Amino acid sequence: MNPLHTLATANWPPGEPPPPLPGFSASDFNPLVAAVADLCLTDHYGEPRPDSPGEPRRTALLLASAGGDRATALAIDTGATRHRMPPLLFFQSNPNAVLGHIAARWGLTGPVVAISPADAAAPGEVPPDAMELATLLLADGDADQVLVISAEQPEQPDQPDQPAEQPDNAGHATAVLVTA
Repeated sequence: MNPLHTLATANWPPGEPPPPLPGFSASDFNPLVAAVADLCLTDHYGEPRPDSPGEPRRTALLLASAGGDRATALAIDTGATRHRMPPLLFFQSNPNAVLGHIAARWGLTGPVVAISPADAAAPGEVPPDAMELATLLLADGDADQVLVISAEQPEQPDQPDQPAEQPDNAGHATAVLVTA
């Protein structure tokens, strides 16, 4: 197979909170994914164009996270023990929900995939498993580009009242837009 060609990259700086994302609460995981995707796609495409005419952007979305959305998982556990589950948490517990948001915002029409690699990627890196899958998605022919996003949150406290993040252990995300 052909090697991948990088069109754009972006990193969300560890320690910096991402901007809020309407429709997502109790966690900065989904806002983190959306923020780094916006940085990368803006670098390559310019501004979002979900409603503009023209050829659709055949761009697949691939989210890789070894830990997933730890804060939402904790919020769901807490809600279940109190017998009141906020309905929004169920929606946002699906990692494809934020990818659908990104696809709609940017007018992307490729496949949407979320994976959990065995090992978390270091800040500024994307897991090798994700890049291998990006190669397969491009070879399949359903997309011309793949936006690969790696996002990790720190371990969450056992109790929701405890602080979740320490400055040296903040969440991080990297996005890479690739083509064959």
